[in-house]
Amino acid sequence: MDGEGYGDLYVILKVQPHPIFERRGDDIYVVKEVSFPQTALGGEIDDVSGLEGNLKLDLPEGTQNEAVLRIINKRIPHLDDFGRGDEYVIVKVVTPTNLTDEEKTLLREFEKLTRRGLAEEESHGGDQKCL
Repeated sequence: MDGEGYGDLYVILKVQPHPIFERRGDDIYVVKEVSFPQTALGGEIDDVSGLEGNLKLDLPEGTQNEAVLRIINKRIPHLDDFGRGDEYVIVKVVTPTNLTDEEKTLLREFEKLTRRGLAEEESHGGDQKCL
C-alpha cells in the first residue's frame, strides 16, 4: 500500500424476509392468531413468538381484530445506542369453523344476549354511531 491513499469501503447488506417476523428499524412485528373468547375476555397469552423464544402478552379485555399491542424492549438491539427495539403483536381473531352443536347453541344464546343488550342501550339513549 505504499503511496496509495485511504479510500472508503461501502458494504451493502440485504436482509432476507423472515417467515414470521417483519422488521421495521429496531422493531419487529408478528401476527398472533387468537380466538374470539380470548379477545372478548382478555388474559395472558404465553406463546407469542419472539426472536429468542416465546414471550408473554397481556391481552386486554375486548381486544379487536388487527389491534396492535407492544411488548417493550424485547427485540433488535440499537446499533448506536443502548436498549432494544420493541415487538409489536398484530392480533388476528380467528373465527371457528366446524362448530359442534353445543358450541352453536352457546353462540346463538350469546347472540341473543348481545342483541338484547344493544336494544336496551338504544332505548335508553345510548351513544349514536354514524357509519
